[in-house]
Amino acid sequence: MPEANTAALEFLLSRRSRPAKTLTTPVPTHEELEPILRAGLRAPDHGKLEPWRLIVLEGRAVMDRLADLAQVRGEALDLDAEKITKGRSQFDMGNLAVVVVESPVIAEKVPEIEQSYSAGAVCLQLLNAALAAGWGANWLSGWPSHDRGFLSDGLKLSPRERVAGIIHIGTEKAAPPERPRPEMEKKVTWVSR
Repeated sequence: MPEANTAALEFLLSRRSRPAKTLTTPVPTHEELEPILRAGLRAPDHGKLEPWRLIVLEGRAVMDRLADLAQVRGEALDLDAEKITKGRSQFDMGNLAVVVVESPVIAEKVPEIEQSYSAGAVCLQLLNAALAAGWGANWLSGWPSHDRGFLSDGLKLSPRERVAGIIHIGTEKAAPPERPRPEMEKKVTWVSR
């Protein structure tokens, strides 16, 4: 019988993302963030392609710049005021975030969709590592994450790159209530033959 890591399993069974609007300062220092980043980079990576990279957004100056860019891009796209406000809000509230950038590699044996899944795995690894380290964390995206103008002007992404997620990390000011979870009976199918 394998030896169980009960503490890790219990963490996974009870983990809960923290709403980004409840995150505040202090945020992790570079030294505190480094093991979280290392854990994120240990995500499943079929073919050892590393089809992703990370951009750490830290401090008010970069967050304010990105919030303003979301405003400008939203207006240029003729989005309604509510959508613009929502698009810029994660940067207005944010103090530290890690952007997971999909950087697909041309590889005959590894389809691009599997590379996208790997980038999503990096997002989840970062989220769980931040929570395990005692920080509050939330995985967001939003329309700016998919707007080519925002991506090229704000994050300097190449035309082939996309944002898989933006992981906000900070100190939680309020613990969120538990939410309903999927029922196994409705989501799991057992196949024995």
